[in-house]
Amino acid sequence: MRSRYTAFAVGDADHLVRTWHPRTRPEEIDLDDTVWEGLVIDEAVEDGDAATVAFRASWRRDGERGVLSERSRFVRRGGRWVYVDGDVG
Repeated sequence: MRSRYTAFAVGDADHLVRTWHPRTRPEEIDLDDTVWEGLVIDEAVEDGDAATVAFRASWRRDGERGVLSERSRFVRRGGRWVYVDGDVG
């Protein structure tokens, strides 16, 4: 999760592609001009080859500020954790 947050923050689309499950990965990853300012992991639960991570990421864009809250689902694939999807809330 932290590496994906960092990839969004620095604009590393290649890392996002590598860590996104091919079944749910979009064809294009559009990294806009959002400035990511912080990440808080609220919960991480691993259950075999599946995991969920609840987090809050603060952002700034066009003079506005906000917080993205999500519960993300990951699976272990080829020995590496990959993002499947998440519920924004």
